[in-house]
Amino acid sequence: MAHAPLYSKVPTLADELDIVIPTIRNLDFLEMWRPFFEKYHLIVVQDGDHTRKVQVPAGFDYELYNRKDIERILGDKASCISFKDSACRCFGYAISKKKYIFTIDDDCFVAKNPQGEDIDALEQHIKNLLSPSTPHFFNTLYDPYTEGADFVRGYPFSLREGAPTAISHGLWLNIPDYDAPTQMVKPRERNVRYVNAVLTIPKGTLFPMCGMNLGFNRDLIGPAMYFGLMGDGQPIGRYDDMWAGWCCKVICDHLGLGVKTGLPYIWHSKASNPFVNLKKEYKGIFWQEDIIPFFQNVKLSQESKTVQECYLELSDKVRAGLGKLDPYFDKLATGMQDWIACWDMLNPPAKSHAAHGLPNGKA
Repeated sequence: MAHAPLYSKVPTLADELDIVIPTIRNLDFLEMWRPFFEKYHLIVVQDGDHTRKVQVPAGFDYELYNRKDIERILGDKASCISFKDSACRCFGYAISKKKYIFTIDDDCFVAKNPQGEDIDALEQHIKNLLSPSTPHFFNTLYDPYTEGADFVRGYPFSLREGAPTAISHGLWLNIPDYDAPTQMVKPRERNVRYVNAVLTIPKGTLFPMCGMNLGFNRDLIGPAMYFGLMGDGQPIGRYDDMWAGWCCKVICDHLGLGVKTGLPYIWHSKASNPFVNLKKEYKGIFWQEDIIPFFQNVKLSQESKTVQECYLELSDKVRAGLGKLDPYFDKLATGMQDWIACWDMLNPPAKSHAAHGLPNGKA
């Protein structure tokens, strides 16, 4: 008997989802996304020069925060939010009051499927997040909750309810998300393969999370979605989303949550400069040979039952386990703790969005 899809019509979640966009430029790219994004609230996090006015196309409901806003709202903890790096987007995660977040980069356009139809990336992320994951046993027919698929023979019936999905990790056509050395040796390579599949990343397996096309359940994993200390004044860049992914995956595994990857695709339009990227990445390329084993082996205690508790325990383990690698990791551990303090300040129980006196613009 075929497993019926959970939703014949996918809910829009228009009142339950915010779109977070980090940027240093005008958001003209939103015109392409208008049919899919116009019904949602946008949180724009402006990086760089705070005196520059970012133009948002008319008709979008949005709030915009620059560095001065972040410093005003977070006070002496504002240093935990990166500057001159897209990692600043995580401020939008903390300031949101919605259950779900979709974040996208401003050089990502609407992709087309093999039939030539525009892909509604947000609809697919919602499908992924509203259906369970299968982290405890791998289903060889991909996502069994998708229309036309099911659990294959031999899949334990006791595990077919799955686990709540915390993260939906989308992919990209055109410009692949490569590191600088790979960019240098394959400067003309483009991803032209559209693979119609969604997979759950198994428990105990890490992955390199990319933040340019990402959805997540803020209630389930939000406090762990911290993009670290990157960019201005830091010895490393372009590891922000991967750091968040490693932390989130360890915590998801500990709390019994799922992470999906695959559909939806977006069209990544612009290749960044590999020589600039190498300057940002080169320490991380060496450090990751220690960072990855650290995350593969780290164990959280049974006393850590909430995401915040898990994240604070993980910050202590980062300080103890990676601090000897470079003083940066001691600073990063403090940033992780400050992030949780900011999250809790902005998200106290039973307080409304308006209680913080936050700007809420509508263009």
